[in-house]
Amino acid sequence: MRRALGGKMKFEFVDGRIPPVFYSFDPAYHAWNCCNMLVHSWILNFVSPSIAQSIVFMQNACDVWNDLKERCAQGDLVRISVLIQEIYALQPESEYVNAFYFELKMVWEELEIYMPAPNCSYRAGADLP
Repeated sequence: MRRALGGKMKFEFVDGRIPPVFYSFDPAYHAWNCCNMLVHSWILNFVSPSIAQSIVFMQNACDVWNDLKERCAQGDLVRISVLIQEIYALQPESEYVNAFYFELKMVWEELEIYMPAPNCSYRAGADLP
């Protein structure tokens, strides 16, 4: 879904970089609302019908994205554990170092997707220890 939205230059609607416009008198409202409804419909068509029923009445595509992200994040810990086990279980074959490297790289890149980005708590002007 990230690729699909990113390819249409609409991922900013769900990651919060484009803030919602709630007032119809705002000049940007109609353009934002049109894109928001488009992204929301893409998400609805992407998910299973049972999940779509639970998000169809949400208005903001960003809220839909965050709701789905929260639901899916619960399974992330299990997947992270499986990926770490796969990494430790990989054994390089002497003849096939390239195959080992590409398999390790593939698992490592998937693991990076699930690992949360570290939060920075530094404030400008604050004294460093």
